[in-house]
Amino acid sequence: MEQRILGRDGLSSSALGLGCMGMSDLYGPADEQAGVDTIHAALDAGVTLLDTGDFYGMGHNEMLIRDALRSKGGAGAGSRDKVLLSVKFGAMRDAGGNWVGMDNRPAAVKNSLAYTLRRLGTDHIDIYRPARLDPSVPIEDTVGAIADEIKAGRVRHIGLSEVGADTLRRAHAVHPITDLQIEYSLISRGIEKDILPTCRELGIGITAYGVLSRGLISGHWDPARKLAANDFRAHSPRFSGDNLAHNLSLIDVLRRVAADKEATPAQVAIAWVLAQGSDIVPLVGARRPERLTESLGALKLTLTAQDLARIEEAIPANAAAGDRYAAHSMAHLDSEK
Repeated sequence: MEQRILGRDGLSSSALGLGCMGMSDLYGPADEQAGVDTIHAALDAGVTLLDTGDFYGMGHNEMLIRDALRSKGGAGAGSRDKVLLSVKFGAMRDAGGNWVGMDNRPAAVKNSLAYTLRRLGTDHIDIYRPARLDPSVPIEDTVGAIADEIKAGRVRHIGLSEVGADTLRRAHAVHPITDLQIEYSLISRGIEKDILPTCRELGIGITAYGVLSRGLISGHWDPARKLAANDFRAHSPRFSGDNLAHNLSLIDVLRRVAADKEATPAQVAIAWVLAQGSDIVPLVGARRPERLTESLGALKLTLTAQDLARIEEAIPANAAAGDRYAAHSMAHLDSEK
């Protein structure tokens, strides 16, 4: 497995990471055993970075990862150090699963981390990050509280998620930031103007989620598919009405490039993200081993300058129709301001 470095402190990660959210939440019904099997397959393939959030399934996802690591023999100290656990915190939910705000106060950092350590069955988190900016709490206070946990040995590195360039600078001035987790794909390229250059100036890596735009540019999406009520894509502008038809048409060029490469559209889309820089680690949200296997195939692809130019011509920045989140969620993204 190819390794990539996140941050100037030299954190080494597998070139692809596994985003585990969909194994517990937000993409409709999930198969827990399939999730465990997928984590096992990822570890067997050399994937070291597992990403989760304490609010994914309201703790369920962390416990699923714990069980997967234990059943794989990952509970021992030696095995644990071969896995990078990346955890987001701060997003609050009620008993019905509704979102009720952010809490990034220093006290909340300590409380959330304590529960996460218990659910994951570990004594430390490799990368700990607020899921979104809390407008009522200075980012300096939140980062300072995580830095205290680094001193205590309970956290190894600090990450951020979906924040803009100014917030990155303020946070990095308090403690080095290892990586920014943010959506980045062929049809979500907003980071290229200010955020990505700032990360590179400061030496902050990128863990890119949504590299297949929640399946939209995977080549597998059926426009007639009926989404479950608890699948957030049912409320996503990019999956709605005329937007969906337009966005699906964008992947025609991926199909042609894939055919030339004896690959799949999903593999080309992931390879495109990999080709944007060695400081970028795509997170694939596979929920079944066969989808993980397909995603890992992207590591064997080499996109030439001609391939990249061909894709760019067909899918330029801002080619997608519709925002990447519903309006109320977009309003909470510091990265979009």
